[in-house]
Amino acid sequence: MAQPTSTPDSPPEVRKQPGVERVYRTEQIAVYWEPQLCIHTAECIKALPEVFNPRRRPWVMIDAAPADAVADAVMRCPTGALRFERLDGAPQEPLPEPPVIEAQPDGPLYIRGHVRIIDEDGSERILPRAAFCRCGESNNKPFCDGMHLRNGFRSR
Repeated sequence: MAQPTSTPDSPPEVRKQPGVERVYRTEQIAVYWEPQLCIHTAECIKALPEVFNPRRRPWVMIDAAPADAVADAVMRCPTGALRFERLDGAPQEPLPEPPVIEAQPDGPLYIRGHVRIIDEDGSERILPRAAFCRCGESNNKPFCDGMHLRNGFRSR
């Protein structure tokens, strides 16, 4: 059962899977966070620190900036750990076709576009962005979990 949590400045936050996934919502936008996909590039924090602040709880204050600014900051997340859905009729995230794959120096592959992932068990999910492991040491394959930083992976 979903457990609501509240913050003084935003509507209740609902945990779909306690400790795994959260949804932050206003009437204009919903932001989805999957911490197991986050590799802490801090692009969201650099883009909009008044909304994304890991030292605060909850760390996302969705109503601290306009929905357009929140959407722009979320699109900077290279891993898909942050995604959004516009609830106000504004455009959803544009997805390049075909998807774009960009190798990061000594790091993961960033994929942007309509990323369809089929797991070994046949389960399927679609993400607008993802970071795939290139070092072979991730504990969250096929996704990057930052192990390349610990194991000294070099792309050349």
